[in-house]
Amino acid sequence: MELTLATILATFASVLLICFMKGAFGGGFSIVGIPLLSLVMDPVTAGGLLAPLFIAMDLYALRYWKPSTWSKPDLALLVPGLLTGIGIGYMLFRVLDHRAIAIVMAAVTLIFVGLWFVGGGKVAIRPRSSPKAIGAGVASGISTMVAHSGGPPLAMYLLPLGLSKEVYAGTTSLFFTVGNATKAVPWLLLVHPTTTVWILMAICLPAIPIGVWLGWRLHGRLDQGQVYRTCYGLLVVTALKLLWDGVSGYLV
Repeated sequence: MELTLATILATFASVLLICFMKGAFGGGFSIVGIPLLSLVMDPVTAGGLLAPLFIAMDLYALRYWKPSTWSKPDLALLVPGLLTGIGIGYMLFRVLDHRAIAIVMAAVTLIFVGLWFVGGGKVAIRPRSSPKAIGAGVASGISTMVAHSGGPPLAMYLLPLGLSKEVYAGTTSLFFTVGNATKAVPWLLLVHPTTTVWILMAICLPAIPIGVWLGWRLHGRLDQGQVYRTCYGLLVVTALKLLWDGVSGYLV
């Protein structure tokens, strides 16, 4: 990969969009910014580039999503599963069929959103479930390690709880702060970023405060219903992206 102007612009725009999503919704939809990277680098290189940047993004986002916005009972159930899932994903990274995982995740996500739409598209309030939380954490850990797509499993657990928009975003933000910090070293061991990739990372650092701040400003302008409807809409976008990645992988 050469350090061309096109590469720099596409990477900077991608990081800016990812940071915007972290500021607006806590980070569960970062995958929507990844297609821009596919224009200038392969998925594995993109993973190595994003792994350290995710840590910087998450830590900066926590300036806005403070402890008062974290659902600690849910995090206590989700995080152990997340760490377990990342470990499983790392051990199976070389043998897992990333395409099949993407297709299955896309199908489950679309079914989840479809059921929500059929049910009237309302913000539900359902009781917390330990098995569902642990399962969501494990699924998110595996998918975030394999394809940087841990958002859908977490969203499918948190959205039906009917948390306030601030608590939803804050809980998501801390969850991915832990997850991205945990998976950074395994990703770097798997990818071994080149000097060019490290230079790109440095160039993209200014996008972090700008993107997070812009996203946080948007979050403040949206009401509870708008945030939840946007999250469900982003789940569809994420699912279609995963479906495309999986199906196109088999066609190449």
